[in-house]
Amino acid sequence: MAAAERDGRRLWRRCQQLVADTPLPVPFEIAGFLGALSVQLDRPIELIPLPTGVRAPCGLLISTDRADYIGFPTDTTPLHQQHIVLHEVGHLLCGHRGGLGGGLGAADSGTAGPLFPHLSGELIRRVLGRTVYTDLQEQEAELFASLALHRTSRARPTTPTAPAGEQGPAGRLGSIFDRPARWGPCP
Repeated sequence: MAAAERDGRRLWRRCQQLVADTPLPVPFEIAGFLGALSVQLDRPIELIPLPTGVRAPCGLLISTDRADYIGFPTDTTPLHQQHIVLHEVGHLLCGHRGGLGGGLGAADSGTAGPLFPHLSGELIRRVLGRTVYTDLQEQEAELFASLALHRTSRARPTTPTAPAGEQGPAGRLGSIFDRPARWGPCP
């Protein structure tokens, strides 16, 4: 077995175990999940909606001495928002640390003011400088988010539908993609 394949299997097992050990409420609701996780980690986790038009990464995990902040875009679907938040939670639970040498570009400095007007510019530069992760860390956070969403979707009840022979093509397609609206947008 090649080293890359072994590493991939280790990554898969680690993420499966991490998701199995993470209390994901049923029905899944992001604010309740983060509240319980805050208690478990003994530190606040705050969601920061990223306004439409702000040039920033898809999601942000910003850790300070006081709290962890997860930034997510408001101009995407609720499911995508949940995936982004869970991806950032994956970074948090895996203990990932951003690249300390990552400098701030013009887009990042323009993002800091609207997100954290109450923090000093020096602290914002230090915090936002930690948003650069290695490819392996990104893969691990992405796998955590995907497995967590898969686990929560399996726990949701299915919607009863008419037998396949009694549905038209649109009804059959809808029965595949329709799910109960339990997740809602991130607050």
